[in-house]
Amino acid sequence: MRIAGITIPEDKRLEIGLTAVYGVGRSRARNTLSEVGIDPGKLPKDLSESEEASVREAVEKFAIEGELRRMISGNIRRLKDIHTYRGSRHAKHLPARGQGTKTNSRTVRGNKRVTMTSGRRKLEKT
Repeated sequence: MRIAGITIPEDKRLEIGLTAVYGVGRSRARNTLSEVGIDPGKLPKDLSESEEASVREAVEKFAIEGELRRMISGNIRRLKDIHTYRGSRHAKHLPARGQGTKTNSRTVRGNKRVTMTSGRRKLEKT
């Protein structure tokens, strides 16, 4: 089963498998399946053609995959263009939602710490 160019895993429950699509989480998957009237515990390989088509149609109503990614990047670009504080944080690759940076967000800042060694130098073999 494919939705928006993404192959849904055949061996996982439908509720979990739908989360492989960008923009579909657990709650959206659960709501969509209840709306269509399909058991969330069913496996994708057990679906009939009509059920598969109805799930695909219901999920593709939402902004998913490339369209959603474009919307998000457009929103971030707009924030940068109008020089908002959040836009400047995005531009500097720093947390944009008020988190501190003294101890956390090391990976996003590129400040990956390496743990200390015992202090003893390894002997060079000649």
